[in-house]
Amino acid sequence: MTEPVPPTLPTRVVVTGAAGKLGRAVVAHLRAAGIDVLAVDRAGGRDPRDVDGEFLLVDLTDYGQVVEAFTGGADEHAGGVEAVVHLAAVPAPGLLLNAATFANNSAATYNVFAAARAAGIKRVVWASSETVLGLPFDTPPPYAPVDEEYPPRPESTYSLNKALEEEMARHFCRWDPELVMVGLRFSNVMDVEDYASFPSFDADPRLRRWNLWGYIDARDGAQAVERALANGRPGADVFIIANADTVMSRSSADLMAEVYPGVEIRRELGEHETLLSIDKARRVLGYEPRHSWRDHVAPTG
Repeated sequence: MTEPVPPTLPTRVVVTGAAGKLGRAVVAHLRAAGIDVLAVDRAGGRDPRDVDGEFLLVDLTDYGQVVEAFTGGADEHAGGVEAVVHLAAVPAPGLLLNAATFANNSAATYNVFAAARAAGIKRVVWASSETVLGLPFDTPPPYAPVDEEYPPRPESTYSLNKALEEEMARHFCRWDPELVMVGLRFSNVMDVEDYASFPSFDADPRLRRWNLWGYIDARDGAQAVERALANGRPGADVFIIANADTVMSRSSADLMAEVYPGVEIRRELGEHETLLSIDKARRVLGYEPRHSWRDHVAPTG
């Protein structure tokens, strides 16, 4: 069994997409861990002076801006970046036209990867997506719990781009054998205030079948980022990042039996065990979810 690498965290990190739901949690978590964070976003043209902590407006589709952001090219912002956490993206399919989603997300990610390499940054953690597993599972998953062992099955332009990012990372690491690139296939990100709606999902198990009833508490997503930053294994790797339970009150076995009766269940399931396997993240990164919606809202079952 592979043991988690002892944590050796970088001292200065750039976080892109810092104004997003997951980005806010990651920035707060890393700063609480004593890491110097340069938060980067372009959401709404926010004035950096209105944001707590170090913040910089950057258009990630402009390669020159990305290089400058990573190397101290803005007054009052230091260089010395040791790692990049890339979370910025059009965050889901259907928000923009397909070509616009692809143009933005592919350019932003390429620029971040290439600028990190040009700046000599050896650690990159980026947000891949649960969607590469085959969401919304109109075609049933090959087995459950789903894991990282089968090839990406993108079913949308957004997901296609995420699958290409994973392939791109593999080639960046082939070009630079010292590079560490970790793709985190985040499930649907939730804040505590989102949990009030969870009991309503029990009325129809098909409402949330599209991601096998998974989710990730933003605070646990931030923990996974910290664990990934501590990863010292050169090369590209990907991990499913979800919470340990589902969004449902019904058992995971019952949900699969009703909604996906023909899908192979590869092992005995815990009562509410996630169907988005986090075994690899636990084993390699030392990731362990600390939060559950059940701590905040009483289940109906």
